[in-house]
This record gives sequence, C-alpha cells and structure tokens, in this order.
Amino acid sequence: MSAQAARAPSPQPPILLREIVGSVAVLTLNRPAARNSLSEAMIGQLHASLNAIAEDKHIRAAVIAANGPAFSAGHDLKELTARRTDPDRGRAYFAHIMTACSAMMQAIVRLPKPVVAAVQGIATAAGCQLVASCDLAIASEAASFATPGVDIGLFCSTPMVALSRNVPRKQAMEMLLTGEPIPAARAREIGLVNRIVPAGTEREAAIALAQQVALKSAYTVKLGKEAFYRQAEMSLAEAYRHAAEVMTENMMARDAEEGIGAFIAKRTPTWRDE
Repeated sequence: MSAQAARAPSPQPPILLREIVGSVAVLTLNRPAARNSLSEAMIGQLHASLNAIAEDKHIRAAVIAANGPAFSAGHDLKELTARRTDPDRGRAYFAHIMTACSAMMQAIVRLPKPVVAAVQGIATAAGCQLVASCDLAIASEAASFATPGVDIGLFCSTPMVALSRNVPRKQAMEMLLTGEPIPAARAREIGLVNRIVPAGTEREAAIALAQQVALKSAYTVKLGKEAFYRQAEMSLAEAYRHAAEVMTENMMARDAEEGIGAFIAKRTPTWRDE
C-alpha cells in the first residue's frame, strides 16, 4: 500500500439513510455522534428526499427515524457558531439556515403523503419541531421532548410554530419558557405524539402505521391531508365552506365511487388513486 493510500481518509457514512419497505419510504437520520443535529447538509438532504418521495407514485407514505440514542438535538450549534467570524457576525448565514429549515418542515406538511415520526430518544428544539411537523408520531417509552433554547439565550421561535399547532397553548408555552423536557407519556397526553411503544420497537410500529395508511386511496389521502392543514388556518365558516368544496370534489372521484360501492356491496375496494 502506498503512503498516499495509507493517508487517504476513510469514507464517511451517509448522514441520511434511505430505505423502501413495501410502499413506505424510511428516512433515517444518521449522525449519531452529533446527536442527529440538523446541519445544513442534513436539512438539504431531508428536503431533497421529501421532494423525491412526492414524485414517486410507488411510495404511499414515509417514516422519519434516527440512529443512535437521540432522535435529534435540533440545529447544529457548532456549525452556526463557526459563522460568528463572518463580516456580518453570521446574520446572513443564520437567516439562510432558518429559512431552509422552515422550508423543509413545510415540505413535510405539504407532502401529498402521510409522514410518521419514529422517536427513539430525545427530540429537542428543531428536533422536536421535526416531530411536530410530521402528520403522525410514534414514541418509544424512552423518548422525551423539549424546546430548551431559552436555557442558552435562544428562544425556540421556529420550533414554536410547529409545536403550537400540535399542543394546547399553555402546554406549548410551558415547554418554550421552561425548556424542561417532557417524557413520552406527557407528550401523548398533550397531543404531540399518537402512540407510545416499548423501547426498540418504535421504528417497526411507525412503519406498520404508515403501511396501514398506505392501504387507503392515495388520492383520498392526498386530498384529505391538504384540506386538514388548510382548514386549520381558517375561521369556522371558511373551514366549513372549504371542507364542503373538498367533499364535493372527493365525491366525484373514481375512488369515492368505488369505495362507497364496495362498502354497500360488502367487498374490498380496488383503488386506482384517482
């Protein structure tokens, strides 16, 4: 072996793993040594993968999981701090990262397919935001959740957006103002996660839940998910008006006709996703 070959650095493992399980795409955060912090590269790869899932007709649902003891510790503070030496003390870079991360979180909400979080450990700050941005969440008994930015002088303002749309205001404010972590049981009580499972089974449980939803008409799920998030931002009257329009459109779909006919005839429907 040459001296040059001996000095060659070993290839770094990918920071985001991608796997297809049936019709479910599994994205696994793979920076365990950095507690799966959301670096610029991680944010970019997550966003690109979500865009690819949106375009792939063979994928009907997605799971976001993580390797290591932590689900995600939020933004990569070392990466951010390194830009303090920029002429503007990092302002432009900080704005870029926050905008990119916000766009990635919104891509989860706008994805026309359900996204399930599989949380095995601590999910803090933007890591908690990632869980809250997913449509559904399965948590290990060992998982915990926190928005502890206030402890380091950096209020979790962007995580606040997703958190406050998942849990009641008083509970969200308590998490944001105290920074104290809450266990999985409390997270379920306030609506941040759907189910709690034994430690080590959260990934399989999340895939099973995703596969359950994947059996439904993809057209109906797409229509319903979009309507769910849109009506949530409307007044009561506007929400009902919009929902009635969506229901009417849905009734005209081939899958609604097939599904209702199958229900009446007591047979299994055959979806065409249209």
